[in-house]
This record gives sequence, structure tokens and C-alpha cells, in this order.
Amino acid sequence: MAGHSQFKNIMHRKGRQDAVRSKLFSKLAREITVSAKLGLPDPGMNPRLRAAILAARAENMPKDNIERAIKKALGGDAENYDEVRYEGYGPGGVAVIVEALTDNRNRTASDVRATFTKSGGNLAETGAVSFMFDRVGVVEFDAGVASADQMFEAAIEAGAEDVVSNQNGHEVYTTQDSLRDVAKALEGKFGEPRKAALTWKPQNSVAVDDEQGERLLRLVETLEDNDDVQNVYANFEVSDALVAKMSA
Repeated sequence: MAGHSQFKNIMHRKGRQDAVRSKLFSKLAREITVSAKLGLPDPGMNPRLRAAILAARAENMPKDNIERAIKKALGGDAENYDEVRYEGYGPGGVAVIVEALTDNRNRTASDVRATFTKSGGNLAETGAVSFMFDRVGVVEFDAGVASADQMFEAAIEAGAEDVVSNQNGHEVYTTQDSLRDVAKALEGKFGEPRKAALTWKPQNSVAVDDEQGERLLRLVETLEDNDDVQNVYANFEVSDALVAKMSA
């Protein structure tokens, strides 16, 4: 299991819990509002907003909530959030990238640093670990929309760089600049994707044992529980058995 995808299991598990679902909706709404405020309020003309809406739909966020988040940006009364990226090392020296939207940089930095420290890791300078990742676009589809061969052929024809298909679905990787065009071409063939966004893809993944993997997964879960944190990426692999245990 690739280190950049196992966190979906955690997010899906948390999404089934009402209290955490409310927090998740709040984060999704924040991203929608910021995206609409930074660009046009039309998802057809604003790739980041479209990605935010797709993410919200994937978590079954009500349409009214999505529309309200967009209107909040148009009203001019939306809070001002700074986009911040933190980089650090988790247990065993595993590389971790944290993306946040915050209205208080000092609070968020303090919270993130404390989380790393408690896990046995440490926060580092920006750029300390990001060189171990590639900043790429990813377009995701459910497994049932096409066979692996069909998706691969369509993706390469659309200009994609790579495709990873398994029982969980299809992940189509693109350059940052070609994400919008590739997503549009694939949507024309297979329907709306479940995700189309920029991501940090590890260049190599580090296999860890279950004891260390559990500490790392708890670090990621604690970071994701922070209201200001939007995304967490890391370059480690854990066993399917551990993921099943943590998701139970």
C-alpha cells in the first residue's frame, strides 16, 4: 500500500462518525471559500474550486453547504486565511508534508510542532523534505468505471504521465499544468471523477513495521484532527493488516 494513499482509509473511517464529519465539512467548506475567493466563483473556470467541490461531493457534503461556502466568498465577509506548508520528520525519519489554511499562523505552527514532537518526530524547515516528493496532478475514478487497460489507454491519450489501478480505483497522474486538460478529457469518457487535484506524490516509499507504522498513522490522524490542517502526505508504506486494524 502506497504511503500517499493509506490516509484515505482513515478519512473514510472518520467520515462515518458524526462529530468528525462536521469537522470534515468545515474543512471542505473552508477550501471551497478560499478557492472561490482567490479565483472565479465558477468551477468550470476555476480548477481549484472544481477540485474542492469534487472533494466535498466525495464526502457527501450537502449541495446547500457547498453553495453557501461559495456565496460566503462572494459576500466579502469571509475570513482571511493564509496557505501554509509545514515539513517535518515522523518516527523513523519518515518525511511528512502538512498543508494548512489558517487565520493564525502562530497557533497553527505551535500545534503542528507539538504534534510532531509528541510522536517522536520533529518539524523542519520548509523545503527539508518536499524534494523527496513530486508536485503533480491526480485524477481519481472508481474501479468500476473502466478496466485498467481502458483507463491506461485513455489517460495516455489525454496526456497523462502515469496510471495506477487496483481494487480501490484508478489514479491518473499528470503534470501540474496538464491536470485540467487531462481531467476534462477523462471526464468526457468516464464521467465526473471522484477527485481531480494537485498532490504531493512520494518519489520513493519507505516500508515500516507495524509498531512504527501505528505511530506514524496516529501522527497523521492527529494532524488531520487539527482544524487548520487540510492535507497530510508522507512517504511510508504499511501493511494492509495494520490499516484494517486502525480502521476497525
